[in-house]
Amino acid sequence: MPIAMMSRSTPRIVVFMVLLIYLTGTWGSHPGVGEPKVKCREAERQGLLKIKEDIYEDDEYGLLSSWGNEEEKRDCCEWIGIRCDNQSGQVVRIDLSATTFHRADYVLRGNISSSLANFQYLRYLDVSGINFYEQYSIPSFIGKLSKLRYLNLSYTALNGEIPSQLGNLSSLQFLDLSGNSELYIRNPEWVSHLSSLRVLDLSSTNMSLAHDWVQVVNNLPSLIDLKLRDCNLPDIVHSHLSLVNASNFLAVLDLSENNFSSNSLFQWLFNYSRSLVHLELTGCLYNTSIPQAFGNMASLKFLVLIRNFLKGSIPNSFGNMTSLTYLDLVACELVGPIPQSFGNMIALTFLDLGFNHLEGSIPESFGNLIALTYLDLGFNQLEGSIPRGFGNMASLEYLDLKHNMLEGEIPKSIWKLCALQQFYAYNNSLSGQLRFAESSSICSHFPLEFLNLEYNRIVGSLPDFTLYPSLKEIWLNSNQLDGNTSKSIGQLSKLEILNLSNNSMADVMSEAHFSKLFNLLTLDLSSNLRLVLNVSSDWIPAFQLESISLRSCKLGPHFPKWLITQKNCLDLDISNTGISDYIPYNFWNHLTKLGILDLSNNEIRGTILDKQRSKEESYLYEIDLSSNQLEGSIPLFLLKVKSLNLFKNKFSDLNLLCKVHKSSNLAFLDVSYNQLSGGIPNCWSNMRNLRILILGNNKISGKIPVSLGLVKTLETLHLGNNNLTGGLPSSLQNCTSLMIFDIEGNKLSGQIPAWMGKSLTNLVILSLRSNNFNGSMPVELCHLVDLQVLDLSSNDLSRNIPSCLGNITAMKEIGSNDPAIKKPYEGFSRGGRAEIPSDFYNERLFLGWKGALQEFKNLGLLKTIDLSSNKLTGEIPREITELIGLISLNLSSNILSGQIPQDIGQLKSLDLLDLSKNHLFGRIPSSLSQVDRLNTLDLSSNNLSGKIPTGPQLQTRDAVAYMENPELCGDPLPKKCPDEEPPTVSGDTEDPNNDQESDEFISQGFYTSAAVGFVIAFWGVCGTLICNKSWRYKYFKMLNKIGDWLFVIIAVRKAKLLRMIRG
Repeated sequence: MPIAMMSRSTPRIVVFMVLLIYLTGTWGSHPGVGEPKVKCREAERQGLLKIKEDIYEDDEYGLLSSWGNEEEKRDCCEWIGIRCDNQSGQVVRIDLSATTFHRADYVLRGNISSSLANFQYLRYLDVSGINFYEQYSIPSFIGKLSKLRYLNLSYTALNGEIPSQLGNLSSLQFLDLSGNSELYIRNPEWVSHLSSLRVLDLSSTNMSLAHDWVQVVNNLPSLIDLKLRDCNLPDIVHSHLSLVNASNFLAVLDLSENNFSSNSLFQWLFNYSRSLVHLELTGCLYNTSIPQAFGNMASLKFLVLIRNFLKGSIPNSFGNMTSLTYLDLVACELVGPIPQSFGNMIALTFLDLGFNHLEGSIPESFGNLIALTYLDLGFNQLEGSIPRGFGNMASLEYLDLKHNMLEGEIPKSIWKLCALQQFYAYNNSLSGQLRFAESSSICSHFPLEFLNLEYNRIVGSLPDFTLYPSLKEIWLNSNQLDGNTSKSIGQLSKLEILNLSNNSMADVMSEAHFSKLFNLLTLDLSSNLRLVLNVSSDWIPAFQLESISLRSCKLGPHFPKWLITQKNCLDLDISNTGISDYIPYNFWNHLTKLGILDLSNNEIRGTILDKQRSKEESYLYEIDLSSNQLEGSIPLFLLKVKSLNLFKNKFSDLNLLCKVHKSSNLAFLDVSYNQLSGGIPNCWSNMRNLRILILGNNKISGKIPVSLGLVKTLETLHLGNNNLTGGLPSSLQNCTSLMIFDIEGNKLSGQIPAWMGKSLTNLVILSLRSNNFNGSMPVELCHLVDLQVLDLSSNDLSRNIPSCLGNITAMKEIGSNDPAIKKPYEGFSRGGRAEIPSDFYNERLFLGWKGALQEFKNLGLLKTIDLSSNKLTGEIPREITELIGLISLNLSSNILSGQIPQDIGQLKSLDLLDLSKNHLFGRIPSSLSQVDRLNTLDLSSNNLSGKIPTGPQLQTRDAVAYMENPELCGDPLPKKCPDEEPPTVSGDTEDPNNDQESDEFISQGFYTSAAVGFVIAFWGVCGTLICNKSWRYKYFKMLNKIGDWLFVIIAVRKAKLLRMIRG
């Protein structure tokens, strides 16, 4: 909130009215100047002492120490919180609120003393904030204090029904029972008897049964201020809209946090349009639009409608509320453009339209709002450029345009706003260069403190920051800055955060860029690939940073020694910075507050000795040293962190694990692609928090240790591509949280244990490929209903494929909500600091795909079964066709027989299907042609027969996919099916390999019939011509005519053709 914002949020007229109430209401009497002082009455003094007995103090401040029996304390009119009538000495005011004691942290407890009933001349009673936890409800005797004008029982933990006897307080002008959520009103009729009431606050009391609350309010003729916030008010009924006795002075109304579903609220509300000054309707409107009639509320100065479910756009009539100074429409689901008429509300000092769906451009008329100090248009869908008229808002202190679709260059006039302290415009499409003010002739100084323009398209170099010496935060990350940095940054002595990451800046930064950054806490220059940090080896910076990120800048080849001076550093990232040096010996002891360290993707070499970290206490919880050249043993102090990534180094020894004598915090350990040899240490009993263990691609031998089964928190286990032998220890069945189990590429043997399907029921990925497992597939694997990857390929498995694989639920679901399988490993609170956000490890796995091993990182999208290269027999289970989410099915290189299931076309998500090198026979199911996503198909080396089904998915493939199936025919094979053979030439000898249907058709009877037919036809024509002279004459005459006609036609066509050639 900008400076002076709170002071401007409450309209002056409301303050004036409150003062008016105090001045004219005479809540309690004060001694007049020169009047004789009268001591309090003894009976009332004793009554006050009884009140003190029932209210005790829960602190050491002695708040009621002035109340006592000592001689100097005899006059109760002098006691704190007590006022007496000047003439009678009777107590007229009891005020035990926090403001009386000038302490916000005071605590008084107890109950409301019955002796209060004896204070018949009491006009003012305020016990707000006292915890009356022993009091069940408001005592009815308060209704006998007939002279009360002011009653405040707010935030007193009272409960039960509010007694109707309060309606007897006919002189009451102020009643506040708010903040007591256990209080309720069944029948509010008693409120209507308080005819003098000016201020009523029942917020947070339960009024769900008070159906006539509107009529009660309408019967309070003097009411000025009404607050019924969070009262669970019933909807307004039309019959309750009578305004005969209604107040003409209602100025303040707050009905927030109720639930009104009809427009009756507005119908009642607009009856007070002439008097209302302050209106709050937060979170109480549902599925309704803002009426145009708001434009008639000419007196309104303060309007809050935040967090409502409104439909439609902002009415143009809002521009008629020219007295409005405060307008808040945050999170109201509003759509459409911002009305141009907003420019008429020239009295506005506060305007918040954030978190809506407003679209279109920002009206140019906003330039008329010269009184505006706070403007928030963030999280909308506004387009176009920032109006130049914003430069007219000379009083603007806070400007927020974040998360829109604004484009173009930021107007230069913005940088000349003399009052602007905070400017946020991140997540837009702003472009061009930053063109700051070039002189301070307009203003005495520019007070800009917070500048956030991240995630835009700003280009060029950094501007000169000299005229903005008050800057505390600069966020220009994720833009397209491609020029130089500015040494003027080094003069910003108040700067705390500098983030220029994810740009393309090309410059050499020296000590001058940081010379006076005494207060800098966060420095992020990461992912500027051409940015060079060139400082002397003995440089001692002026700052003490808490967060340093220089990832993918150029720091090397030497390790930057100035980092050792940053003793307050909490997280350090200098990954991929070209360092090819040793880590300084004293590095680990100097950065004692370090929590996150990332030195990955460098060429850092040497060993890390355990004695380099002499201090036992450590805040380190995440270390990433991956992709370096570190070697030797893993030091013990590294194993005390929460997350340790040593991927792709040359570490050779894990035995220091056995020196961890107490429970370790380690949750993530990756030592894959190192040079670990020997056996896995059998000392995992203290790793009770380990969730992710990755030891793959080393030279580890021996058996899997039994103690690994004691790590019951384990969720991911990668031991693949080592030289492990033996069977799977039964202790692993205790790891019931295991989701990823990868032991591929070892020499493990024995049968796949049945407990794997019974105990490890959370498995998502199971990879046992390339081992020596034998026996049958246990049917218990079918219990793994969440399984997405099942890879048992390249083993020695035999017997049938269990038909119950069709029960794996996850493979029956198409698609996935998350492409990656992310495993969180939480941070922990440190030294009173807030909880560190969880980090995530993206699972990856090598799988056989299209004939080669490929690494997959988007395992969430992968649903695959690979049983290839085993000795499985029997038929392919029909139930496997129910796994409609399968992306890949590989059953190749087995001894499977039978036919391909007819319903295999149900697997419409298949990208790969490999059934090659089996003993399958029969026809290819026609349903397979309907799998339009199929990219890789291999049915070769089987005994399939018949015609390949028609369809582009099958007939447009390479013939290799069908080779070595002798009885298979049709495209794309060169062998044609019989119904595709061309007609044979007469006299040709029939191919002995023709199918049975052809042999049956061209038989001996066929030739006999053909001969008889030819003889009859020949002699039937020729015999008639020989025997009948007239027919013979006519026949030859017809032939002559046909011959003459053909001769004429040919001669004419020939003549035309010759003329065309000659012409």
